[in-house]
Amino acid sequence: MKSLDIGILSVSLSVYSTQRLVEEARKRGHYAEQVDHSRCSVLLGWEGAGILYEGEDISRSFDLVIPRIGAKLTRHGAAVVKQFENHGVFSTARSLGIARARNKARTLQIMARKGIPIPKTLFSIDPETIADQLELLGGPPVVVKLQEGTQGLGVILAESQASARSLIDTFYKMDAGILVQEFIREAAGEDIRILVVGNRVVAAMKRQGVEGDFRANVHRGGTAQAVSLSPKEEAIALEAARHLSLGVAGVDLIRSQTGPKLLEVNASPGLQGIEAATGVNVAEAIIKYAEEHAHRKRK
Repeated sequence: MKSLDIGILSVSLSVYSTQRLVEEARKRGHYAEQVDHSRCSVLLGWEGAGILYEGEDISRSFDLVIPRIGAKLTRHGAAVVKQFENHGVFSTARSLGIARARNKARTLQIMARKGIPIPKTLFSIDPETIADQLELLGGPPVVVKLQEGTQGLGVILAESQASARSLIDTFYKMDAGILVQEFIREAAGEDIRILVVGNRVVAAMKRQGVEGDFRANVHRGGTAQAVSLSPKEEAIALEAARHLSLGVAGVDLIRSQTGPKLLEVNASPGLQGIEAATGVNVAEAIIKYAEEHAHRKRK
């Protein structure tokens, strides 16, 4: 196996996921470098167009890149990834997939069109129709989500019609994009995070929110443990990642009385929680996937 030059697009080497990817890449004999995409400038419109980083054009410096793009830098990060793609560099997540996955409404539109089960969801910019919206979802409680929230932030349970009306109206006045979903009570504050790498599921964990919090997110103080998936859950996760053109993805599902439903897809899933909960070396799986596809691109 030939050594590869790998760029890890991340704002800091101190981030656990970035550290693990660099560590596993170097273990397998590759050169791995953390590149702060927030400090990259995309150059367009003249000869030598590329990506300027620390005074150098790095658009052809790597055989492949592994994007770790945070929520606040999605647009810029996706533009940097696109420029690498334009120069023939393989990325474990396509720029279009990164942009689509960040927007929950866009992701759910794609999933619904592809026949993947999702919770009943609606989004609107008309505050005059709030009552009708709640009625369509079966009435409160309902879940209100920011379309570009992450790690459980911007996800709120509205338990009454009055609180839902107040909350939705406030978001409208803030010009914040939101979606409203049915509340699946039987999930009891649990969801499933599935880590997809290439065409296989490499790890899965069940997350439980803290008592009194319906959000099952480890970043919000919840707990996690390894979980076995049904064939349907595994198929949903693989299809979701494929439809978004993500070679690496964290797919979140919720278990309901009518079967599993997709909540969202993360293009830069954290590795710390799932590696700890499952004991699976997810970082190594990502590097192996990247190796395979980068070598194919070289031929």
